[in-house]
Amino acid sequence: MFTVPPSKKFLYLGVMSQRAAVRHADTPITLDHDMHAFPRTGRKLTVREFADHVSETANRLWAAGVRPTEHVAIHKTSNFDITVLACAAARVGAVPAMLSPHLDGPTVDELLRRLQGPTLLTDEAKLTGDLADVDLGSSTSRVLTVAGSGPGAIPLSRFAGAPERRPVMLAPDEPALMTHTSGTTGIPKLVVHSARSLGARGNWQNKVAGFIRKRETVAMHVSYVHSRMYLGLAVLQFRGMPMVFMDDASPKHVADVLVRHRPGVLETHPNSFLEWEAMLDDPRRPISNVKYFNSTFDAIHPSTMHKFLHATDRDHPVFLQVYGQSECGPLAARTYRRRNALKADGRCQGYPTPGMTKYRLVSRDGKPPTKESPGYIDVSTAGRALTYHGEAERFDKQVIGEWWRGGDVGYRTKWGCLHLLDREVDVIPGIDSTLEVEDAVLNRLEELTELVVVPGPDGRAVPVVCTRDDKPLDPTRWAVAVADQPPLAEPLHRTLAELPRTATAKIKRLELAGLLAVSAPTGGEHEGPSEAPDDPPSL
Repeated sequence: MFTVPPSKKFLYLGVMSQRAAVRHADTPITLDHDMHAFPRTGRKLTVREFADHVSETANRLWAAGVRPTEHVAIHKTSNFDITVLACAAARVGAVPAMLSPHLDGPTVDELLRRLQGPTLLTDEAKLTGDLADVDLGSSTSRVLTVAGSGPGAIPLSRFAGAPERRPVMLAPDEPALMTHTSGTTGIPKLVVHSARSLGARGNWQNKVAGFIRKRETVAMHVSYVHSRMYLGLAVLQFRGMPMVFMDDASPKHVADVLVRHRPGVLETHPNSFLEWEAMLDDPRRPISNVKYFNSTFDAIHPSTMHKFLHATDRDHPVFLQVYGQSECGPLAARTYRRRNALKADGRCQGYPTPGMTKYRLVSRDGKPPTKESPGYIDVSTAGRALTYHGEAERFDKQVIGEWWRGGDVGYRTKWGCLHLLDREVDVIPGIDSTLEVEDAVLNRLEELTELVVVPGPDGRAVPVVCTRDDKPLDPTRWAVAVADQPPLAEPLHRTLAELPRTATAKIKRLELAGLLAVSAPTGGEHEGPSEAPDDPPSL
């Protein structure tokens, strides 16, 4: 069996826009919001202007005392300026540690302490909000604000006009970026990427982008703290593709943006696509010019792909589903068309990329991995991260030679296609795949905007449902829809805002199950607000 070779391509975030601007300086970047750190820029800039912001901010960071290999934690209100700050930190040779705007104060405090005294880049809204009760004096070396002020914090604007600094290029296998896992199974882990691992992921994504034959406008709603954002920026800037970045994920707002810009490519999280189904009835037909749909981060339901593919006027539209993990990047992919999206098995993740990624199935019970007895999914890729910062032993437990065991379980079909059934921690006895159940029922009930099957306090599978406009679920329609499914408890009705979610809109299944255990719901009536976060993620 072949071994995935190390990547010979490196991605340095601090200089990528400067290099892209050599050929594509005037490529437009359009936002649906103003940048907090650069309020005079407005909502339209170019690749050259993006690069200039990176350079100027890097000069300020150096003047503020930030030095190579130091950690710079970036935790501020959700805004595209986060990407500029991350690239600027990388330009001075520091290691940006991206902390989601949606993390609560205690979680941020834990991650800051794990980083052992980083510089914190933040804003007044965070300092007076989530971080108000956090002792930043003991968990950080300095606090810099990019908007507003706070006790003990230094405004980055104080260093405006700092002398120009040459970019610092660390060795390709040194830490270059930290992102964190989704946190669906507890405190997020800080994933350490290098210029080499990012380069490998970027190489994979650049090959995929090569199938787009004409210059299309790309609209994205992706978490600014996820590695996907930086790989996307690199690929699009180097290819000179016009970009539109959306911060507000509400269907009506997204429809307005898409009508205004008519993108040919649309990318967001699977759960955001599910919510955006609400805009497909818009008479302005906001999806009409999209030819390529891209969904990463998590499984997406076939019925959702089917609806979007049929909402465009473009010939032969394509929906790309990518299976990957924070620790490894993209691993397998499959394309869907109008003719096969609805008929597709939603558990099918496609095939690895020859020479770049591969996978194997390892038995969990001594039996050959099958749908009824899924095995561990081990993967091998040049894009694998270096470690978990501060938790190297935890990372190493998942390393088996060249293989990475990410915690998912599945099986291989006779055609060599990878089928993902569940994360191991989400497996419910008696159900082959909770995701498969969700695919089937969502396809049958148009009124559902979300369905999550989790173990209840008594171990039974509890379906948590969200409906359009929060209307009551018809019990008869529900009974018909689940008649051929494994035994399920009565559905529990919740609003989307009540579901605990990650920065990439994944449902935190373990946390949701814990909330059910605390509230001990008894049936299909809506129980009112639960202990879910007051401010659910918009990403």
